[in-house]
Amino acid sequence: MSEEGKDDPARLAAARVWIVDPLDGTREFGEPARSDWAVHVALWERGDLSAGAVALPAQGLALSTADYEASPGAAPFPALIPDGRAALPAGLRILVSRSRPPAFVQQLAADLSAELVPMGSAGAKAAAVIRGEYDAYIHAGGQYEWDSAAPVAVARAAGLHASRIDGSALVYNQADVSIPDILICPAWLAPGLLSAIARASAPASRPAPGPDHPPTPSDPEPQP
Repeated sequence: MSEEGKDDPARLAAARVWIVDPLDGTREFGEPARSDWAVHVALWERGDLSAGAVALPAQGLALSTADYEASPGAAPFPALIPDGRAALPAGLRILVSRSRPPAFVQQLAADLSAELVPMGSAGAKAAAVIRGEYDAYIHAGGQYEWDSAAPVAVARAAGLHASRIDGSALVYNQADVSIPDILICPAWLAPGLLSAIARASAPASRPAPGPDHPPTPSDPEPQP
């Protein structure tokens, strides 16, 4: 399966499927001096991702599932504050899309006293979180399996949390290849971020559409 290839329905009955994005971040690739573009290769086997690699050629880096050993549960979960929400540190640095950050992230940043950092390429954003340069990557508004399969495989192998923004599982090799949203972060931050995202994205948290707040487009993020 690839962004550049014609989809073959036979993959749905296959035991192994390669999920490839030969250039994630075409827009950034075409801009001088930008390094936030990537190459993704992931292997799906019998129901789940089994291997993956994200190459960042302009940064001279390649991250692979072979480089990490997952250690689920090694990091402590955050403490709970009295109302039962998970406590999160102030000043989190959250990576978002350059072209279409989710509408709710401004409210999320305000709620958490967090900093939003735009960056291209899902692979570049995931790699920056995996390497500990930033705290989380959040996206909503649409992607495709090839945008996130390899980054998610590597993040999981490195012991990070990777899920939909409602906490449900990311699944691959589906008939519909769209992935509506994603959260990648250290496992200990996940409970608090998932709770905060739910609050920030609740209808009551969103401004009503009007002259100052036109409706947010719901179509997928433009392919680079």
